[in-house]
Amino acid sequence: MDVNRRRLLGASAAGAAGALALPVEPTRAAPLIATLGRDATQYGVRPGSPDDQTRALQRAIDEAARAQMPLALPPGVYRCSMLRLAEGSQLVGVRGATRLVFSGGGPSLLLSEGAGHVGLTGISLDGANIPLPARRGLIHGLGGRDVRVINCEIMNAGGAGIWLEQVSGEVSGNIITDIASTAVVSFDAAGLIVSRNTILGTNDNGIEILRTAIGDDGSMVLDNRIENIKAGPGGSGQYGNAINAFRAGNVIVRGNRIRNCDYSAVRGNSASNIHISGNSVSDVREVALYSEFSFEGAVIANNTVDGAAFGVSVCNFNEGGRIAVVQGNIIRNLIPKRPIGTAPDDDAGIGIYVEADSSVTGNVIENAPAYGIVAGWGRYLRDVVISGNVIRNALAGVGVSVASGAGTALVSNNVISGAPRGAVVGLDHIKPVTSDLTQDGAQRFAQLSVSGNVSR
Repeated sequence: MDVNRRRLLGASAAGAAGALALPVEPTRAAPLIATLGRDATQYGVRPGSPDDQTRALQRAIDEAARAQMPLALPPGVYRCSMLRLAEGSQLVGVRGATRLVFSGGGPSLLLSEGAGHVGLTGISLDGANIPLPARRGLIHGLGGRDVRVINCEIMNAGGAGIWLEQVSGEVSGNIITDIASTAVVSFDAAGLIVSRNTILGTNDNGIEILRTAIGDDGSMVLDNRIENIKAGPGGSGQYGNAINAFRAGNVIVRGNRIRNCDYSAVRGNSASNIHISGNSVSDVREVALYSEFSFEGAVIANNTVDGAAFGVSVCNFNEGGRIAVVQGNIIRNLIPKRPIGTAPDDDAGIGIYVEADSSVTGNVIENAPAYGIVAGWGRYLRDVVISGNVIRNALAGVGVSVASGAGTALVSNNVISGAPRGAVVGLDHIKPVTSDLTQDGAQRFAQLSVSGNVSR
């Protein structure tokens, strides 16, 4: 049979036109219950009501958890006191539109105890600045595997924003603002990721990764924006830190943007094998990147620090603090004093400070009112290499302890520019006691090797 191609195409076009001409039924959005699980309004919950919704919300949470289904909270304000989250509770809201407002009557807004697979997504939680008891969070989780707080907003907490103990899971993509103590606290984590959160305005610390005793933790603190952290309770460094790891081993702190802290950007205290890398830090008023007290192993690499009393400090060999790599950091515009509360004789204006079993290589330090790099404190110096660094505009380039009992140090192949007190000088504690050790005829020390440095 002869088929006319033009006629066939015409028929196809006519069919298509006819199809386009058919009435089209308007697309309808799938109901919230169909897309997200149980709808809270089925249980008598009334979004936007001025009345307290605690009883209806608790019933809805319990019923949805028993059914192993998420509970959808439609847009609106829900006024309530403390709600308990059972095993498998998953609350899902509309980001920026679903808001739980705390009315008091309990130590937390949301509490889970021993409950795993708990999830909060897209919910705003407003603490209304109601004071919480000590060591409590607006979200409070005690024990539980796979606990997740994702894409929520937490504000006006009268204690911590999120407080977790013995929890594994993830705290990611949240906006946490105006917190009376610390935004995120984790004790004895069982595998926790804290990532991509925005933390603005806390009175104690930004993120705390803590353990009740020294041990492996392994939490990862990644890609957060943390700003405006106050040391409200005072102290000498316990508060005012963007990220604080205490007794927690094998913690990774990477890719965070940190600005305006009363004390440190990252403080590792008795935290072995800590990795602090790729962070951007500005306007902190004590040591920007700190590894102190009883630790073994710290990697502090590829960070930028613009504005701090110290850029990097790896210290307390007297307490067992040892082993570090400090590499590839840019540190500049240091300030000549530390905050009130630190010891009055504490030094400032120093780019990098190390004490024991450490390598300091490939860093660039500029505008240090005191020293670019310092190695050792009195006799607390052992096996330090300072090599391949660039130091510009420091009072002195490298200071190294030559006090009685000080151990071995190698200072080689550094470029030092604009250091009027000398490129390399010997120290007794912080006091310079030698001339420039790079010069011909300078005093020599058996435990100190100085070679190949270029200065002008």
